[in-house]
Amino acid sequence: MSSRTVQFKQVDVFTSVPFKGNLLAVIFDAEGLATEHMQQIARWTNLSETAFLLPPTNPRADYRVRIFKTATELPFAGHSTLGSAHALRDAGYTPKTPGTMIQECGVGLVTLTERDDGTWAFAALPARITPLDDAQRERLAEALAPAVIDFSAPPCGG
Repeated sequence: MSSRTVQFKQVDVFTSVPFKGNLLAVIFDAEGLATEHMQQIARWTNLSETAFLLPPTNPRADYRVRIFKTATELPFAGHSTLGSAHALRDAGYTPKTPGTMIQECGVGLVTLTERDDGTWAFAALPARITPLDDAQRERLAEALAPAVIDFSAPPCGG
């Protein structure tokens, strides 16, 4: 990995009390970092998630984020959505539309709105239900208590 300096911040998400939230690393100016470098950085931070801020590719978005756990990339995470928006605002970013920020991520565009108390929130994304195939259902039945769960019932959303 070539030497490059990037700014990063640790954010205490889901709290207004220091050291009581869920830590998130936010990497600013991540444009040009390869996916494997992002994964290495996420492994190095050793936090549940690391968010990488990038310029948006969608003109409606204020920013784009890629979210990594220590071993995989996630398309979306609420923790990273709120934490990256907070870090961006704290760094002096002004949203395109006052009181609203649009984040671009792996699931598309996520709209965040500023509440009266200055905190930010987003609406829950639509749930996507993917039925398990027979092999997955069999493994799940082995892992759980098949005497208690009716595995013959059709899957939700099926």
